Amino acid sequence: MSRRSDSDLRAAPSGHRSAMIYDTLGVAPVINAAGTNTRLSGGMMHPEVTAAMAEAATACVEMHDLQAAASRVIAGATGAEAGIVTAGASAALMLGAAACLAGLDVAAMDTLPQAGPRDEFIIARSQRNMYDRALRVAGARLTEVGIPDRFSGAGVRDASAAEIAAAIGPRTAGILWVAQPWSEPTLADVARVAHEAGVPVLVDAAAQLPPATNLRRFFEEGADLVCFSGGKAIGGPQASGILAGRRDLVASALLQMLDLDLPEGQFRLPPEFAGNGMPPRLPQHGIGRSCKTGKEEIVGLLVALRRFAAEDDATRSARLRARLQTVRDAAGIGEIADGAVPLLLIRCADAAAARGAEARLRARRPAIHVGQGRLRDGVLVVNPLALAERDLAPLGAALGEVLRG
Repeated sequence: MSRRSDSDLRAAPSGHRSAMIYDTLGVAPVINAAGTNTRLSGGMMHPEVTAAMAEAATACVEMHDLQAAASRVIAGATGAEAGIVTAGASAALMLGAAACLAGLDVAAMDTLPQAGPRDEFIIARSQRNMYDRALRVAGARLTEVGIPDRFSGAGVRDASAAEIAAAIGPRTAGILWVAQPWSEPTLADVARVAHEAGVPVLVDAAAQLPPATNLRRFFEEGADLVCFSGGKAIGGPQASGILAGRRDLVASALLQMLDLDLPEGQFRLPPEFAGNGMPPRLPQHGIGRSCKTGKEEIVGLLVALRRFAAEDDATRSARLRARLQTVRDAAGIGEIADGAVPLLLIRCADAAAARGAEARLRARRPAIHVGQGRLRDGVLVVNPLALAERDLAPLGAALGEVLRG
């Protein structure tokens, strides 16, 4: 590990400072062509975002006032009644579930994760994933509906809205719908049967940006709460997310996350969440207290969200495609697949060849990480979201050397 003084770090050019900091810690930066994966530390923030976070760190504020400001920005971008910044999309899921389980019932908040008689979330079996553990952390039970024959190859059917409607009962606190292009039944159909029964719909849309229209689409289709990641395409801090939706449910989530260690008479819930009305008493520190969000992450996410919403999808796609074209030109191989996030696809002879190439890329210095989701198809995937301009030429050269060789 090299040794550099604090004055060395202060004097370092901004384009190299992060690398020097990692050098002093003995941590080797990588070229991240896999996308904004959490295990690879997400992407890199725009200088405007990091500057805002640094400025936010120089003063103290009341956190409920800052979350009220966040709610105004989030509501403007999404069309939701209210919103808060959370410590990532998984935290948003957990807080959203806690809000559905407890509502504004302070006694119910205080007992979580031991939920009351309404402790069930219904989910289509084909939408189960590792991240729905967040609901169970809040105290929910997951009840699966439908058999996804279309995925197993046994048929064409999946869960239906009628099956979800039939599963709703006195224990149902909510329905979880995971946003994917192939998700069935549709959100509009799920919301219709849920609202007929008086049950809220919580949407996991962590990675469903871009397109920017998805900021509003899920609410327009009937969602009561939606969770987004802040550290993916939005370009905010990696440990940030958004929970937006119905004002009363967002208020419940906020109360279960805030530090409320103060005399009750000193606290008023900002009007962005519930007017000046208050529950009869303050809850204890809530189940979301363990995933608090700092002022720096809140401010960084809001600046990033404004930047994301201001850039139209065509401009964003063209910018990302240009990055991939630079890589493609240097590599001399691969094809660019257009989409909301364009991708560079490099086809190998078979799955074994793809896995071997991927391993050789990781063995380089700096290590190169590409998307592994299609290795079984013999395809390496280069995602541009977490690539810096300085990465493009060396990435292309390495791809050409490893794969053409």
